[in-house]
Parts: sequence; C-alpha cells; structure tokens
Amino acid sequence: MHIFVTGATGWVGTAIVEELIRAGHKVSGLVRSIEKAKAIAVIGAKLVQGSLDDLGLLAESASKADAVIHTAFNHDFSKFLDNAVQDERAIHALGNALAGSDRPLIVTSGLLGFPRGATEADLPNPASPRKSEAAARALAGQGIRAATMRLAPSVHGIGDYGFVPILARIARETGVSAYPGDGMNCWSGVHRLDAARLYRLALESGVTEAAYHAVADEAVSFREIAEVIGRQLGLPVESRPREHFGWFATMAATDMAASSAHTRWLLGWQPTCRGLLDDLDQPGYYAR
Repeated sequence: MHIFVTGATGWVGTAIVEELIRAGHKVSGLVRSIEKAKAIAVIGAKLVQGSLDDLGLLAESASKADAVIHTAFNHDFSKFLDNAVQDERAIHALGNALAGSDRPLIVTSGLLGFPRGATEADLPNPASPRKSEAAARALAGQGIRAATMRLAPSVHGIGDYGFVPILARIARETGVSAYPGDGMNCWSGVHRLDAARLYRLALESGVTEAAYHAVADEAVSFREIAEVIGRQLGLPVESRPREHFGWFATMAATDMAASSAHTRWLLGWQPTCRGLLDDLDQPGYYAR
C-alpha cells in the first residue's frame, strides 16, 4: 500500500513510517521541515512539506494514497483550543478526500475523559475540547472508512518528550517527585514501537473497527511512576496537592487507564517492548 502519514517526523509518526517501510509499504509523509526529515527520507519516505493548515495539500496527498494515518497535532497547550480546531479541520479534509472509496483513514487521539478501564466500545466524552475522534466518527457516518487509534497517555521510549519528561522537569524544578493525593489514579502505557506496529496491523486488517486501543500496560499507578522518577533523579517521593503540578494538574490527577483486550484479540497484537516502569527506570530516559 501507499500510505500518507501526517506528523511523519513526530515521536509516534517516525516510528510508524519506519514500521510501514520495513513491512514493504510505500510512505508519503507530511513534514514541516525538509531538513529535519532527512532520517525518514533516507529510508525511503517521500516528503510532503506543509502543515495542518494546508488543507488543499492534505486533500491532494490523501487522494493519491491507498490509506492515511493522521498523527500530527500541535501540542502547544497554551493554544490547545485553537489547535483542536486546526486538527478537526485537517481530519475532515483528509477524510473527504477519501469519500466514495474504501480507502481507510486512521486518526490519532488519547484516553483523557474516558472512564477507568474503558474498552474500545466506550464513546468519547462529547465535552472534550479535542475533537479528533468525534471528527473520525462523523466521517464514518458519511460512509468513509475512518477509525481512531486511542494512544495511552505515556507513549514511552528513550528520547520521549511527552508527559513523563514533563513530570521529570517538574520534579527537578520543585525538588520532589510528586503524586497527587494517594497516587492511586492510573495511567496506561505503550512503547512507541509497539504502537507503530499496531497502526500497521490495523491498516493491513482493513480498519474494521471504530476505535483501537494502543495500550500495553493497562493500569500503572501514578505513584509508581513518581517513585521511578524520584529514584532516577535522586529526589524524595511525596504526595502534593493539584496546584503543585501547575497547568499539568488535570493530566496528573486523572485516571487514563484502559483495556486493550479487544484490540489484541482482533489484530493478534502482543506488545514486545519494555513496559512503562521498566522503560522509565533507565538513566538514559532522563538525559537533558
């Protein structure tokens, strides 16, 4: 297949591009900078320079592909609402370009707002400001083969620049690796390489579901995560009020733990990389 991937130089996108090319697929990748995309160009990806605001380019690239994987999202949380609108528009542009065909679109979203232990059958919270999955479901309602890959909150691996590094930075700045309350709220985790393989399997299976769960560790307590960070940074591990975490308080205090039993059964997906706590318990994870 020829697959168009947005966010092709991102943390998850790069791994997906590499996974697809190793499996013999052709890949076109949306990149903001040609210079920063050399690593995926070297392995055979065709580079498409642009952004999520280039709706015409997105539609044109999608129309030339056999399938689309959308991973791009602007994670500047100071402009989150604007970024959510940008993402929703991009999804509709990609999906509409596939209308009238059976070519699939996989959209990326997360687990924030889902109940603890959520399954693939649970519906997203309609009040969520991020509309990635809602947009995919709207396209599916129009007969477009659109689905959502719900990523665990920690898509981990050496080089991670997501939520765990944010927690490590807060720990360094405050002198304590903290957890909110009793620290028993739980996160799910998945290694980026296991997640990339799941995207490929979902595509190759024909994208038959509305949602898939990229979840390896289904429920890891926040306290356990804080304990590993504290051990690696040589800092005390203590409970702190929500205010300690600043703008990240909601993420830190929320349950984002889900089941992936149906996804595993359907696609034969079995994670093979390090689990979340084992991965975090490496000095290299905290290199600055």
